[in-house]
Amino acid sequence: MLNWKIIYKIIGSLLWLEATLMSCCLGVSVYLNESDMVPFLLTIIITALAGIAMRYYGRGANNNLSRKDAYLLVTSTWIVFSLFGMLPFLFGGYIDNVTDAFFETISGFTTTGATIIEDVEILPHGILFWRTMTQWIGGLGIVFFTIALLPSLVGSGNIKVFSAEATGPIRTKMHPRLSTNSHVIWMVYILLTASCAVAYYMGGMSLFDCVNYAMTTTATGGFSTHNTSTEFFNSPFIEYTGTLFCFLSGINFTLLFITVTKLRIREALRNAELRLYVSTILICTVIIVFYLMRDLGYSFSDSLRYGLFQVVSFLTSTGLFSDDAGKWPHVTWIVLGVCMFIGGCAGSTAGGVKCVRLVMILKIIRNEFRQILHPNAVLPVRIGDTLIPTSTRMRILPFISLYLGLFFVSATFFTAIGIDVINSITMCLSCLSNVGPTLGVEIGPTMSWSEIPTVSKWFCSTMMLVGRLEIFSVLVLFTPEFWRNN
Repeated sequence: MLNWKIIYKIIGSLLWLEATLMSCCLGVSVYLNESDMVPFLLTIIITALAGIAMRYYGRGANNNLSRKDAYLLVTSTWIVFSLFGMLPFLFGGYIDNVTDAFFETISGFTTTGATIIEDVEILPHGILFWRTMTQWIGGLGIVFFTIALLPSLVGSGNIKVFSAEATGPIRTKMHPRLSTNSHVIWMVYILLTASCAVAYYMGGMSLFDCVNYAMTTTATGGFSTHNTSTEFFNSPFIEYTGTLFCFLSGINFTLLFITVTKLRIREALRNAELRLYVSTILICTVIIVFYLMRDLGYSFSDSLRYGLFQVVSFLTSTGLFSDDAGKWPHVTWIVLGVCMFIGGCAGSTAGGVKCVRLVMILKIIRNEFRQILHPNAVLPVRIGDTLIPTSTRMRILPFISLYLGLFFVSATFFTAIGIDVINSITMCLSCLSNVGPTLGVEIGPTMSWSEIPTVSKWFCSTMMLVGRLEIFSVLVLFTPEFWRNN
């Protein structure tokens, strides 16, 4: 039986947290005396009152969370956060309908970065800051943020909640206590963000831009304060800085922490997932550089600059752009599409199916060939020193099957309602892998998603959430077994 009281209690507390975070944006509005002060003030009041009401309904709750409670809590939290997070857009008239406002907000929280806003440069700074903050909050997970900040709120169910929200099939940890691990990971996240902001500032960005771009880069989100993204600055230094921090944000944060603090460079170099991640970047970049030089006449330096940036951006699901890839040769679209599918490393802010799953698949395929030659051999699957249990290996097949199934169903749906095939395919990849931009002529990397039909926006919003929570955490709610009392 579902423990509704604890779910109400936790969501109510999280709404208070959301209201507090909105207060930072209100501070920006007040400081600059812009038009979004009233929308933020109204939203904060409504969100706080809703939090009080839910805390009231959850009074007297015990902190015993079942696995079913955890899955419902995580999915509900992301939806509720998006519903209240869209209010500043509506109250201020910056987005004039619920569909677009919800799409924009959940695109932020899921770090997808797909936008329906045609001209972001006319928005007040508080709204721009809130768009960026939604991505930064969602980068490591809304509930994961809570575990780091208020571990006692979730109580004994924090491991179940973490499992429902965390990305990747393998949970790496440095300490038996999850709250300690979450503190370390958030420290890495904050340090990456701060370092990125300093680097951007040194590259000539304004204070406001460098903070926003640092948050969206490390969250691998993609929202920008300018219509032309990083192309606006036309700066190789800024683009290479963005490439570096997108790359770092796509690495498992635990591995990143251990490598830096304990100087285990050799251990990192032996990490199979990291090697696949780096190899994918190198191979895809070489291919794109070749075609940009051959077909578009770009110089080697420009080809490397644009190619590397786009490859890392698409692979880590960031979605920032420094050139219009929609005008590139079509073969480069395939390469970038592969990057969208693969994604970054597990335990990072990146989307996609994750490199670790591909490593496991490659090792399983290798073992199958060996099994043919040696039928009686026992062939375990190892990633580094970690033995992958059979249960983990068995979950890969349904995950990939569901991913591909959702992909084909979605692509068919988009094509059926009149969207061209290329855009339909890349829209599905973009939503499921939380990338943001698409590839094509009608809705390209530099264009907004405002042109797609209303029903498609709701469908895309659902796909973003499903992709961010790695499919099972959301779809399990639609199974009859979930709602049976047992």
